[in-house]
Formats: sequence, structure tokens, C-alpha cells
Amino acid sequence: MSNIRDLTGLLPDQAMRAMIGRIATGPELSKPLSEAEARYGMRCILEHDADPVQSAIFLIALRMKRETPEENRGVLAAIRDATETADVDVDDLVDLADPYSGYSRTLPAAPFLPCILSACGVPTLSHGVARMGPKFGATHRQVLAAAGVNVNLSVQAAAAQIEGSAGWAYLDQASFCPQLAALESLRERMVKRPVLTTVEVLARPLIARGRSHLLTGYVHKPYPPVYTMLARFVGYDSALLIRGTEGGVVPSLRQQGRAVRYEGLGEDEDIELLPIDCGIHQDVRAPAIPSEVTSSHSDIEVHGAPPFSVGLLARVSADAGSKALEGQSGPVRDSLVYAGAHILFHSGRSGNLQEASELVRRALDNGAAHSKFQLALG
Repeated sequence: MSNIRDLTGLLPDQAMRAMIGRIATGPELSKPLSEAEARYGMRCILEHDADPVQSAIFLIALRMKRETPEENRGVLAAIRDATETADVDVDDLVDLADPYSGYSRTLPAAPFLPCILSACGVPTLSHGVARMGPKFGATHRQVLAAAGVNVNLSVQAAAAQIEGSAGWAYLDQASFCPQLAALESLRERMVKRPVLTTVEVLARPLIARGRSHLLTGYVHKPYPPVYTMLARFVGYDSALLIRGTEGGVVPSLRQQGRAVRYEGLGEDEDIELLPIDCGIHQDVRAPAIPSEVTSSHSDIEVHGAPPFSVGLLARVSADAGSKALEGQSGPVRDSLVYAGAHILFHSGRSGNLQEASELVRRALDNGAAHSKFQLALG
């Protein structure tokens, strides 16, 4: 079975059995799927042509044997087949994909990056989910909802908001790919992170008339080549992958960081990130979670969830982010300056990091970023 033609004539259940038989026979005997087969298998899962047991085995087996580039592309292609997309009439669009599983060890600042980038002339989309394992942390949706942002936009409404005076939007997976969002319960019961965790951030629901730039984070060193391969596969004009705190897009505020980028037809480039280059001088890696949160009781009864209230963490993060937009100094503001400067520099909005840092600080100090944020309130 080297291609999808070998599955023609089979019922979905029979096809899934055949593919699982190939990929779930151990690290030495398992055989890879073609891109077309992986796409078909993922389509069966999304369209409920595979039962939950088959779906879970298919996804776990791919992870246990380690996904090939063809399998990653096939699964992503099936997700994009099920994704509603819209064109956005902008010259540049930053597609910000922070970890869908959220934050549980630090106070997230990245939910407030899109309005800052918009104030600096770069339209930005943020996307995610309400909650996701294995971390079950505070997500962009939770933080922005706590701050009063409309997090239930349709794909077309998000495109219009970005084209309008706000210049940024949050778009939930439940809106742009409800079939994938419906797998949340299955993924929770699977416990381990499947291939979906890697590829779902590249669904690319909004497509710029001009250039589209992927911005995402990572932790483990093998992931950047996977992300850049997939980013090129779905047509991003550039990508910036930051090895940030908790796998997010904000680097450590007190020590050297790393990132990988590409632009156009260029090769992947490893770059060094130094806080001092952006005028950052901090003793902490990231904004700390206040004791009022860590001493609270958990509001998620799921194995692996934080031992404190994630809802409270989202509300505290929303308050801290709002204060940073209003000019308050501290680690949250520095996080926004540091990450924002690298994005502006990468996308060509500024010629160097010092200039980019000043652009962000100016947008924070003159109220432009706060005004952009207010335009997205529900």
C-alpha cells in the first residue's frame, strides 16, 4: 500500500484497519504512510468515519513510531481541507500561534501582542482553543475573554476586523475548524500529545493578499525543521520560531535565547536572542504567577491540570496585560517589547532591533496599542 489508490474500494473502517496494521507494529516493523494515506486517515477521523478507538490508535501509533514528513503533511492537509478560510486585504499578516495548551508556570503576556503589532503597522491574527491538554493552562482565548475581547468571531468577521481599524483579531478553532475542535474529548482521553498538537497551529484560516508570516514557539530542538517544512507546505512567506518560555513566543527575559527563521526561498537560519539588544534588563525569565493564583483551588478536574484555578490565572493575566497596555512597567511590558521587537524586525517593519523596540515602547506609551485593544472588545 504505497499510495491512496491501494485503499480505493475499501470502506473507511477497512481502510483504517489496513493503515493501523502498518503503523502500529512496533518501532522496527512499522511502515510509514504516504502523504495521501495520512490525509485520508485524518479525514476519516474528522468526518467520524473512524470510531474513537481507531482514531486514538491511529494518532498514537503515528506518534510512537515518529511521524514522517509525508505523514505530517498528510494530516495537516486533511485539517486544512476541513478549515474554513478567508482572504484578508492586507499587505502583511502575522499569524500568531502560541501553544494551544496554554500557560501554567508563568503569567502569559503573548495574548496582548496582536494589538501592539497592529499599533505598529502589522495586522495580526491570534488563534487557539478554550483549553487543551496535556497542560490545560491559561490560553489566549481564556485571557482575552477575561479582558472582554470578543473571542467568538466567525472567520469572515475576524478577517473584517483585521482589515478594519482594529487591525487584529482572535479566531477560535471552534470557528475555523469545528471538526477538529470536536476532538477535544478524544485528545483528553489519549493523554499523550498526538501529531495534531504539532500541525493544528498551521491550519492558516486567514490568508493575506500580500505576505503571511507564521509566528510560533517551540521547546524541543527537533521541532523547528518540522515547523518550517510545514510552513512552506501551506504557503507562509516567512516564519519565525522562537524557543520561548513554556514553548511560547516570548523568549526568556534574563538569558540568551534561540530562534529559527526563514524568509521567501531562503534557507532556515538559526539566530541568537539577547534581551539587552532590546533594552531588556530583568532578573526573572518571565512574569511570575502571583501567590493569589497558586494558593487557589483547581477548577479543572482533569489529570495533569494545574493544582490552582486556571480561570483565576486567566483573569489575573488579563488584568496584568491591560495594565501593561496602559503603560505600567514590569515583566509583562518587557515581554511584549521583547517579543514584539523581534516580530517587527523579522517582518521587515523596522531595520534593527533597537528601532523595533522603540516602536513597541512608543505604541505602549502613547496609548496606540491600548486603543487597538479597545476596538476588539465584545
